[in-house]
Amino acid sequence: MLAGDRLALARLITRVENRGPEIPEIMRAIQPRLGRAHVLGITGPPGAGKSTLVDRLTSHLRAEGAAVGVLAVDPSSPFTGGAVLGDRIRMQAHTLDPEVFIRSMATRGSLAVGVGQTELDIVKLADTTVVALVPESGDSVQAMKAGLMEVADIFVVNKADRDGAHALMAELRFSMHLHYSSSASPKDIDWETPVLATQAVSDVGVTELLAEVKRHRAVLEAGGALEKRRQARRRAELRTLLVERFASEVLGRVEQDRAIARVFDAVADGALDSYSAVSRILSTMLRPP
Repeated sequence: MLAGDRLALARLITRVENRGPEIPEIMRAIQPRLGRAHVLGITGPPGAGKSTLVDRLTSHLRAEGAAVGVLAVDPSSPFTGGAVLGDRIRMQAHTLDPEVFIRSMATRGSLAVGVGQTELDIVKLADTTVVALVPESGDSVQAMKAGLMEVADIFVVNKADRDGAHALMAELRFSMHLHYSSSASPKDIDWETPVLATQAVSDVGVTELLAEVKRHRAVLEAGGALEKRRQARRRAELRTLLVERFASEVLGRVEQDRAIARVFDAVADGALDSYSAVSRILSTMLRPP
């Protein structure tokens, strides 16, 4: 995999997805190589043309000589909004390119269902978050606006040749300016979220989008915010893994530890509330041997 074998990389991802016992060994091997890529998250409601945007961006990046990895989340998540098969068909021009890796991944419950929440999940993974919308997204924008303003580094109104595109862009720009100007909005960089128009099918506006992605990266790097964000992301990942591991340990001991099993039985019978049960289980788990 470290030598550029895409098949080996696909197999490693499968093992990680399946929570195989090799995960610690895999992570130790790749740890020295992490952090050199800029992670771009593209999200938004179904039908926004995200797959086509990714396809066009990949073409532009390859023209510059950059290697590209694409991870498309399972269609059960609004991250893709369409069938993974459709994503693959749209990107088939890149499948034989040894410098492009494309992989569909299941959420396995790690991303919440619901577009508004998913944007908040994507920002935890990305260095730069692009939210793609279409003129018909008006109602969705109203429902998600608070969350979108917090997570979007760049807004894209795709299919901008349709009716309502200019009105949506004007609304977004007004909202972003108010958000940027508000002293109540915490900021780690001086960045007013740009709103761009694209027609990804025709490759219109994609050059400008890529330029804004690069500008955002430069701003992040100049102020040290990129590394701070990545540090926060690593801390959050560690907390998540600790919670998962601890929960697995507790549940694994239910059958073996009668004290813990009795607590579960008491909750099931309605004799004990869940909060008190958690305290008892923690006391049992943390008790010195």
